[in-house]
Amino acid sequence: MEHFDFSLVDWSRLQFAMTAMYHWVFVSLTLGLALIVAIMETIYVRTNNEEWKRLTKFWMILFGVNLALGVATGIILEFQFGTNWSNYSWFVGDVFGAPLAIEGFMAFFLKAAFIAVMFFGWNRVSKQFHLLSTWLVAGSVCLSALWILIANAWMQHPVGMQFNPDLARNEMINFWAVIFSPVAITKFFHSVAAGFVTGGVVVVGISSWFLLKNRHKESARKSILVGAIVGVAGLVITMVSGHFSGQHVARTQPMKLAVIEGLYEGEKGAPFSVVAFGKSTNNPDRPYEQDVTALKIPKLLSFMATHNFNAFVPGIVDLIEGNEEQGIMSAYERAVRGRVAQDALKGLKNAKGADPEEYARLRALFEDEVWLNEYFVHFGYGYFYDDDPAVFTQNIARLVPNVPLNYWSFRIMIGLGFLFLAVLALVGWWAYKDKLDGNGKKHLYRLALLCIPLVYVSTWAGWAVAEVGRQPWAVQDLMPTFAGTTSEMSVGAVQTTFFVFVVIFTVLLIAALKIMFAQIKKGPKEG
Repeated sequence: MEHFDFSLVDWSRLQFAMTAMYHWVFVSLTLGLALIVAIMETIYVRTNNEEWKRLTKFWMILFGVNLALGVATGIILEFQFGTNWSNYSWFVGDVFGAPLAIEGFMAFFLKAAFIAVMFFGWNRVSKQFHLLSTWLVAGSVCLSALWILIANAWMQHPVGMQFNPDLARNEMINFWAVIFSPVAITKFFHSVAAGFVTGGVVVVGISSWFLLKNRHKESARKSILVGAIVGVAGLVITMVSGHFSGQHVARTQPMKLAVIEGLYEGEKGAPFSVVAFGKSTNNPDRPYEQDVTALKIPKLLSFMATHNFNAFVPGIVDLIEGNEEQGIMSAYERAVRGRVAQDALKGLKNAKGADPEEYARLRALFEDEVWLNEYFVHFGYGYFYDDDPAVFTQNIARLVPNVPLNYWSFRIMIGLGFLFLAVLALVGWWAYKDKLDGNGKKHLYRLALLCIPLVYVSTWAGWAVAEVGRQPWAVQDLMPTFAGTTSEMSVGAVQTTFFVFVVIFTVLLIAALKIMFAQIKKGPKEG
């Protein structure tokens, strides 16, 4: 590991994370508003009530601003795979590139084809065709998310591919396995539903501002009805899909589950910790170990992970040091086996064209299912191997993601989710009963307005769990993040572009907010 420039790795990661966070600000609201706008226009077409048409146009403008900036930041995000992460891009081959290419050709062009009709087709096409265009745009937004999340899910749980040792890259052999990976399916529903929650919270929050200002009260009531229904439905979907996602994590990324729960020593009937605080033991042989004090709910974690209250859930120590009784191989042994696979790949490269017999022998290993399952599946762990035991221990400690960040991010996400559910349900019920007036309700309207920034905190926390929780892996068990950077780039170049992007994205965000605030102050146009 000593030949990797970790300063370059850290700055590249920081730049990608910053771009992704800005991107998600726009994407999450785009997902939610697309559905809300389509529902409102559907009501307008069915009832011919002009109020619903005004609401559709009002929220459509906010949707358009977010869509445009989401596309702009998304393009920069994808460019970074080629500029900052070229080794990663080569290693993942067409397995990662294919979903992104399909997203560009299918979903992007679908949006481009109907977005003009959606925004400028009023009174130029029939109501039914305009409504169809709006739903197609809304569907294309979800379709874009689908392909991107399929690519991300493959990084979390690589399936449907075969490693080509001659090219040192992965090649897709089962397109449908990649598409219908259980991890991809749950990730899609969870992330898109989180966008629905964002849209619902923003619509209800802005509508609550109208009520506080005693403006557009009927428009606010109608908007709250739709926003609350979409938001609550999104929360239900995120909770259900989040549960199943947790079970996939337990099977495919047990270290992520362990750090999310702050679980160091695995056990049967593992408890779920409501809150926990850890303190390092300062043990040089176990630099990853902490003493944890926690408030726990007995056996709940085992049930959440396996639907069995008495099932064994491995902890961080089990995954690092192994647990023979539970059939868990130590990270040290996995690193040794991974180094064997890496040496075989290096030997094959050196033997190619120079030693046909040795090349044929090594090439045969990469076609041997037994050898692949015993050695190549641990390929990424080989980067952590070192002949010096002390260095080896320090390297292995890198396999443990940031425990406090993951632990508290998960609980922030969950806690805010229940807050949104309570606020949306209560305000939505008042709107349904047409009982939104009353000074005693102003505190809840202010809380609904406060939920707008909090919903972004919640979604960022969720992505922190998903992405920081899988560190140090760019591709789970096969490629650590530090091996995926573009080694030819300088740290200075990445630092410069980082600050340039910060300035550009901040200016774009301020511009978007100014446009949106101006539109909100105007409110839905009358007449």
